[in-house]
Amino acid sequence: MASLLITSHNLSSADAAAALRSRLKPFRAAYDSCQRARRWRSPKAAIIHTIHLPMRSLEFNRTSVDDIKCLRLITAIKTPYLPDGRFDLEAYDSLMHMQIVNGAEGVIVGGTTGEGHLMSWDEHIMLIGHTVNCFGSSVKVIGNTGSNSTREAIHATEQGFAVGMHAALHINPYYGKTSTQGMVSHFESVLSMGPTIIYNVPSRTGQDIPPAVIQQVSLIPNMAGVKECMGNDRIKDYVNKGITIWSGNDDECHDARWASGATGVISVASNLIPGLMHEIMFRGRNPSLKAKVMPLIKWLFREPNPIGLNTALAQLGVIRPVFRLPYVPLPLERRLEFLGIVEALGRKNFVGEKDVQVLDDDDFVLLGRY
Repeated sequence: MASLLITSHNLSSADAAAALRSRLKPFRAAYDSCQRARRWRSPKAAIIHTIHLPMRSLEFNRTSVDDIKCLRLITAIKTPYLPDGRFDLEAYDSLMHMQIVNGAEGVIVGGTTGEGHLMSWDEHIMLIGHTVNCFGSSVKVIGNTGSNSTREAIHATEQGFAVGMHAALHINPYYGKTSTQGMVSHFESVLSMGPTIIYNVPSRTGQDIPPAVIQQVSLIPNMAGVKECMGNDRIKDYVNKGITIWSGNDDECHDARWASGATGVISVASNLIPGLMHEIMFRGRNPSLKAKVMPLIKWLFREPNPIGLNTALAQLGVIRPVFRLPYVPLPLERRLEFLGIVEALGRKNFVGEKDVQVLDDDDFVLLGRY
């Protein structure tokens, strides 16, 4: 081998020997079976002495509470589906794009309108992460990670901030309900993790969040404000106390903004008419525009949300007519009414570019398993 190296590369015998030594693996003595093996120890960094270690918002989320408090138009974005019940992300991305170009400053992902209650938590967190990844530089992503189980709310909120959401939306424990002190403890458990909007909608939870609870938790630094559905008198009272409020009712949001001092609205109607809702929130009092959109808003909420919205978006051709049960489309009579509403407001003010359709009952897909 040495001669070959010398012949091929004109090396001296000393150089060749050195080259050979460099190729040889060092000799290691065989392991002494009688030698006592050392006990493996976990690295100190992997040892966590507490059962629950709250995630600090600045570790994963650089959004300040003030960045959330200034948002005026937040859309509770719809989640569209494929015929097999999976998320239709292509349609979802199109809806998001239409919101951004029409001036929405934030979106609620997986809220009531987005049917978060019909999702697994894996689906839920995936959609939050997808929204952040694709649109987080253009709009604030607020994940609905609330639950009537404090444990679930904590875990989902940790995951939501870990995938980059800018803020969390939290509801008070519904169905099982709790005491006022229980509400305070529930909200305190999640407010430690990042900017948070509390959502008060007694028509769905069966329990009002009393002003005393809101005033107590508003002292926590991560408290951004309240989505309030209990009317403009309460909104005005909160605003006078320095609490940031968004109206949760599209039919009241004009007066909430310009007469009661609300910062803005978390809107369902803006899924359909984002440009007009932006005008209502940004351009001052406009009673005529308020009156103009009111027939659409009344039509939307004649049945529990999001039934009307799902039907309308399907008729506009921007989502497939696929419903996860227990939601079903509005009846034919209501679908015909929607044609007249679109004509009165002008097709150009609605999302999408296709002509509005009636759709037959057989066009809709209703899914109980997905």
